[in-house]
Amino acid sequence: MNKSELIEVIAHQADISKAAATRSLEAVIGAVKTTLKKGDSVTITGFGTFAVNKRKARTGRNPRTGTAIKIKASKVPKFRPGKGLKDALNGVK
Repeated sequence: MNKSELIEVIAHQADISKAAATRSLEAVIGAVKTTLKKGDSVTITGFGTFAVNKRKARTGRNPRTGTAIKIKASKVPKFRPGKGLKDALNGVK
């Protein structure tokens, strides 16, 4: 499912226009991005938690030449599914 298909599903299930569904989805995505940029996490009960992981600087290899390269430290988003989502995927009621 891509973003436009998700918007269609939201619009249908919430009985709102696609424009309103688009604004709602954009607002949620924006709020998650802003919160993660601050270094905080976002928990949606029954769905999961979005958080930021910090990767240390490390040495990697250029796959073409095999030479060592330095990879800078970075922050990466992480999603940890909640119990409700896991149960739904595994057929648990």
